[in-house]
Amino acid sequence: MAAARKEGLVVRALGGFFFVAAEGTTYRCIVRGTLKKKEEILVGERVVFSGEGLTQGVIEDVLPRHSRLLRPPIANADKAVVVLAANEPPPNYLLVDRILVQGEAAGLEIILCLNKSDLLEDPSQAKEILTPYRLAGYRTYSVSCKTLDNVDAVKKELNDCITVLAGQSGVGKSSLLNAIEPGLNLATGKVSQRTGRGRHTTRQVELLALAQGGWVADTPGFSTLGVLEVELEELVYLFPEMGAVAPQCRFPDCQHEVEPDCAVRAAVDAGQVMPVRYESYLVMARELRELRRKW
Repeated sequence: MAAARKEGLVVRALGGFFFVAAEGTTYRCIVRGTLKKKEEILVGERVVFSGEGLTQGVIEDVLPRHSRLLRPPIANADKAVVVLAANEPPPNYLLVDRILVQGEAAGLEIILCLNKSDLLEDPSQAKEILTPYRLAGYRTYSVSCKTLDNVDAVKKELNDCITVLAGQSGVGKSSLLNAIEPGLNLATGKVSQRTGRGRHTTRQVELLALAQGGWVADTPGFSTLGVLEVELEELVYLFPEMGAVAPQCRFPDCQHEVEPDCAVRAAVDAGQVMPVRYESYLVMARELRELRRKW
């Protein structure tokens, strides 16, 4: 008698095994040989598998994805919560913007979360740090894992979906998840006094089940992030506040640097786009042009 087929969610991959959650059980699965040759299977995949015994199985098929992130490598994410810290380490705006561009390219709903707000001498500083992202149209939260300020508001964002937490090393992603779901007991680390950078406490991508419903990926932190895999012409549209005005530029192929009658630069001058976001765009655009020249 053939083993019954089930649908499940890949929540972890380790040593050639894929751990698939289905019907309240996690199955340790291998991949059918023919499928292994043609399909890369990521955490977050929805798969069809044959159960073998109580907790083992064989993945027979991978269902179509609706999103894919390259870094961290994860499929079918619905939201990204991009975390930055008020201090320790200080905000790395270029890195945050690189992560945001990846999320936009993947079509994710994005939320910005400023952690460690308790380290700010003046609470109004939180608004200042988050202003570039509010102007871009993102929902933003200022939270503290120590005082639990706004932790419940972020928790509601995670209901019944697959959410990726991403950010610079040391910003407190694991601490935030522990505050949201205390039973997770994730390892946390401190920022190096020598380098000012966080230490990686998450080593691999894994989906964690939330009691409220939904899954969250605590992903390895970044100190740097490489060149983006997007087209130069689409880059400006991955900055929502710039993409909204770019069609108004005088020239259809405007690079938004020195061209006359550039609507993007006019928006920066008018305070509709924050200079720090525009600078991130310029850095990434130059990187993409350099990459194109090398090709």
